[in-house]
Amino acid sequence: MVVAERAGRVLGECVAVALAVGGPHERRDDLEVPLGHVGGLAPEVGQAQVDVELEKVDPGGLLHVRKGTGAIGRHQSPCKHAVFGPVHGDPVEFPRMGRIRVGLPGIPVRDDPRRAVEALLERGYDACEIDFEGGFWMDYPWAQRLGDAAREADIALSVHAPLFGFMGHLEASGRKFASAVGALDRSAGIAAACGAVVVVFHPGFLLGRTHEDAIASVVEQLGTLHERLEGKGRAVPFGVEVMGRVRDLGSLDDVLEISRRTGWVRPVLDFAHMHATSDGAYLEVGLFAEALEAVDDVQEPGTPFHIHFSDIAYANRNEKHHLPYGEGTLRADPLREALERFERPATVISESPDEASSQAIKAILRTP
Repeated sequence: MVVAERAGRVLGECVAVALAVGGPHERRDDLEVPLGHVGGLAPEVGQAQVDVELEKVDPGGLLHVRKGTGAIGRHQSPCKHAVFGPVHGDPVEFPRMGRIRVGLPGIPVRDDPRRAVEALLERGYDACEIDFEGGFWMDYPWAQRLGDAAREADIALSVHAPLFGFMGHLEASGRKFASAVGALDRSAGIAAACGAVVVVFHPGFLLGRTHEDAIASVVEQLGTLHERLEGKGRAVPFGVEVMGRVRDLGSLDDVLEISRRTGWVRPVLDFAHMHATSDGAYLEVGLFAEALEAVDDVQEPGTPFHIHFSDIAYANRNEKHHLPYGEGTLRADPLREALERFERPATVISESPDEASSQAIKAILRTP
């Protein structure tokens, strides 16, 4: 049999159809200086019969068949189990999933970078997102020492920029815009100093605009920022996070489009936010796999998925606050199963409000 892959939306399980076929961080940040203006079923023998069979299992048309890509596109096939050819019965083994790292959304110890890494290791984590949401607390020498210790311990670092560090301002000038640029610039400098793999930031707000106009503004201002960072030798990858308010900028589609248009900005999947804005829909493997595949299609090969995860309280399809694991309805098991379908590695940052929840999530994601 040949596995019919989905190009966009999925039902959750594979459908088998029987066929007969150096020091960049030391540059100035200029916090208050404004910028200038800124798969396939091939060959198509018996295609009509295939369409009939797909219609039986997918009358709503959610399962789109990708044509002309074979079993592997940018991602490996989402079906992790072996299937057997109709003639020879030879098993077709899909590649094993990539490594899943799990980490915390903050440095656990701030007085000494080596002690911080030791604390992460003691708790069993192999990733950590440096927490600058409320502002900067780490200087460049501290970041360098942290990076050295993290590399020795095989801990992957990322940076979360301050919350005011977003692009897509109505005007690419003024104090707030200059501060946002400076925050992202400094975040990139810290990332370069410690070897962080990505700088996570928020996409901003609609501010009365259409999604298309707001996205165009974000992309334009990111382009100018990137030129600035390249001039300082700190043009590290950025990651734009899916947000948790249903009527503002930051949906999965918004984030994917920003990534697609920039090329150097990766989507960051926040499944708690996505669970909230979907009114609690992320219960089955299919939706997790669909989101991962959408990211896989736009993100550069070989780089890891970057994911935020926790249980979540929400109302009217808007996030309220993170919950201890198990108190809400979002679970890590379907995420783990969805990640099994991809060769791309993943870094999952637990944003749970307590250590016990983060440990529970880690245990599930690390289950053999």
